[in-house]
Amino acid sequence: MRDRLYRLACGAPYWASLVLLALVMEGVALFYQYWLEYWPCVLCIHVRVWLLGLMVAGGLGLLVRHRRWALVPAHFLVVVVAAGILERSLKLLGTERGTLEGGCAMESGLPAWFALDKWFPAVFQVMEPCGYTPELLFGITMAEALVVFSIGLLVLAGVMTLVVLTTRTK
Repeated sequence: MRDRLYRLACGAPYWASLVLLALVMEGVALFYQYWLEYWPCVLCIHVRVWLLGLMVAGGLGLLVRHRRWALVPAHFLVVVVAAGILERSLKLLGTERGTLEGGCAMESGLPAWFALDKWFPAVFQVMEPCGYTPELLFGITMAEALVVFSIGLLVLAGVMTLVVLTTRTK
């Protein structure tokens, strides 16, 4: 089982799937923004930034998948990204449910050297204060789905990182 997981963790399909997953999620967010007119709040934008990080991590993993010494940091980067998405998603869910107050402004909070909201406003511009997220399917809101997704990604990334760290190669 460990060998199969190790082959998966080193394989191009795994890393390409992470990139594709992040692209699809960004596409869904943009569909909701531009076609259904659910404008993004600052927490939504932060999740989009983390998804960009997942694309970068997946691309990095694709490039270094044959070098074990570089593969471990790539897997760890996916863990960090998943934890970042989870933290933002929990805050978004708490804001949506009214259990968290504050920390939501109309400014992105991104530093000047990483001003994605200025460089790519169509994707990263904050357009609405926090309060709710749209319903996706079966009464599940986007915030709820993001929490479940990020927990799954965190578990997957953690397992893959441990497999790569503990498997001896020949």
